[in-house]
Amino acid sequence: MIMKLQSRSRRRILNKTLGSIAISVALASVAGSFSLAQAATPDNMLVIANRIDDITTLDPAQSFEFAGSDVNRNVYGKLVNFDPLDLAAGYQPDLAESWDVSEDGRSITFTLRDGIRFHSGNPVTAEDAEFSLRRVIQLNKTPSFILTQFGFTPENVEETIVADGNTLTITTDKKYATSFVLNCLTATVGSIVEKALVMENEKDGDLGNDWLATNSAGSGAYKVVSWKPAESVTLAANEDFYLGAPAMKRVIVQHIQESATQRLLLEKGDVDVARNLNPEDIAGIEGKEGLAVDTELRGRLMYISFNQKHPELSKPKVVEALKYLVDYEGMQNSFLKGQWQVHQNFLPATYLGAIDDRPFDFNLEKARALLAEAGVENLEFEAGVREAQERIEIAQSLQNTFAQAGVTMNITIGTGKQILTRYRARELDMYLGAWGPDYPDPHTNAGTFAYNPDNSDEAQATGLLAYRNAWDPGPLSAKVEAAVAEGDTDTRRALYEEIQREFQKTSPFAIMFQKTEQTGRSASVQNLALGSAVTAVSYWPVTK
Repeated sequence: MIMKLQSRSRRRILNKTLGSIAISVALASVAGSFSLAQAATPDNMLVIANRIDDITTLDPAQSFEFAGSDVNRNVYGKLVNFDPLDLAAGYQPDLAESWDVSEDGRSITFTLRDGIRFHSGNPVTAEDAEFSLRRVIQLNKTPSFILTQFGFTPENVEETIVADGNTLTITTDKKYATSFVLNCLTATVGSIVEKALVMENEKDGDLGNDWLATNSAGSGAYKVVSWKPAESVTLAANEDFYLGAPAMKRVIVQHIQESATQRLLLEKGDVDVARNLNPEDIAGIEGKEGLAVDTELRGRLMYISFNQKHPELSKPKVVEALKYLVDYEGMQNSFLKGQWQVHQNFLPATYLGAIDDRPFDFNLEKARALLAEAGVENLEFEAGVREAQERIEIAQSLQNTFAQAGVTMNITIGTGKQILTRYRARELDMYLGAWGPDYPDPHTNAGTFAYNPDNSDEAQATGLLAYRNAWDPGPLSAKVEAAVAEGDTDTRRALYEEIQREFQKTSPFAIMFQKTEQTGRSASVQNLALGSAVTAVSYWPVTK
């Protein structure tokens, strides 16, 4: 369902309508799986309330959304991965027990562990790893750039990604820091799928892409039982998981849109975890017997961006004016309080090269002057927003402050999938959304916000945010390439600082906030690992 929001009266009606629709759907959906009268979930079951309407597919070669990453994190093993209970340790051996780097630094040879099996019971082999990584390149879906940046192409993968016995060797186009390559392999596209099972379900040369959209072929702690779009995901434990059988034999993630509904279900014991509580509902459960609140700084950023195909939004002074029409402090200190902090750079705090520069504040007079200099009057455009409470509230704040300068922002609200599809197709005039790092290296954000070497429609580089906004960063693309290749840490840090300051001045992005996630949970739930700044949530360490 897509909704248009223009006038204040329609806005009030929409708020009321959205709330009633979401609560009714949520309660009906939850009631279909659990009794609202039940006192608590079973001791061996984890039930989570979360917004999962952004999932477009469960295929790890294509999945590129927050909720989809949560699923894949628990379903698939990777060559290297993170220990959810010791994230500070960085990447660790997973399906690969060790690796060696060639003298020229271009080749990494992984030795796979013996004895690990897929959910089907078949052994995990180097041939499966070869197939999985080659498959990402061959399918060329949105997140494939995480691997293609190392020079892998459909034409060369048979020579650059090669299995031999129980080893897999990948050879990059030039020398990169080994840590950078390994960090990239912890991303969702690094997931290892079972070749035989996937190819049994291939259709018309799709390498199993259609089948894996709703099924799984992994070796992780859980396997997919079902995914009902914008409704629920159900996972069942893998009793033969090599790190030990999970205590939670079933994980059910229920799509619950409204914070108030999530809180109600948590307080009644019908869910164990509520992941989208607003500040008011967090305050309402703090200190309550049997409940707990986890607070964690995440790498997720909230931003707005402007399509450079739009004749007016492509004018630098117009974009600059709009950056001065954001009430950063006002939003932070009211409906976002405690959960989003003002942050105006594409690298989140804690990342190498992150800076705390905040050159923009709400300045109506300056914005009006800039619009006048640009010769723009009566500017009107469409903004796409996912149906989520805090994003709608941010959009309404922007609509109000933009209007004070004579700018009309018409809000289109849809599911995460609907809005993301239009954004990736470069159809939206403005996008309001969130972005989270894929791996713990500054290039994960620099390489998408400030890098776009081919801005043509034919490039289809939908994994790059610069591309989605039809923005050619010019010399910034070359600077990003130089920064990722720099071996000296201090020099590299300085390069990212320079890139960000130029990005702030010239880009069609207004980065506004960094996320501090507050999660409500039953006090009986222990070891729920939310993933810190990068990785998705992990369910297998959880106990009750």
